Amino acid sequence: MPDAPPDEHAAPEVVARPPAFAQLDPRGGGQAGGSLDALRDVPITVTARLGHVVLPIGEILTLGPGSVIELEESVNQPIELTVRGVPFATAEVVVVDDHFAVRIKTLLPPRGGRAVP
Repeated sequence: MPDAPPDEHAAPEVVARPPAFAQLDPRGGGQAGGSLDALRDVPITVTARLGHVVLPIGEILTLGPGSVIELEESVNQPIELTVRGVPFATAEVVVVDDHFAVRIKTLLPPRGGRAVP
């Protein structure tokens, strides 16, 4: 039986191969701009999570100016500091020149290590 003519609507053959990446210099002197010093001035939002509470919608709708929401955490409990939702430190609330601030108490390990006091 003779070979059938190629189907013009058939999907083309796909050839897959592993990518080839240039080696990075661990000292930071690579082609793409040097060391990590260039990143030192990039602003990053740090979030301090003081506490949380779960309230029904009906109760939230009754809140107004002067309302007080009691959090589940105690005053002495450490504050969690995060960057983009990833915890990186614990801290305590302090007051500096009439402004709230946080004092870092412990740096958290980068995903799996030990905490640094």
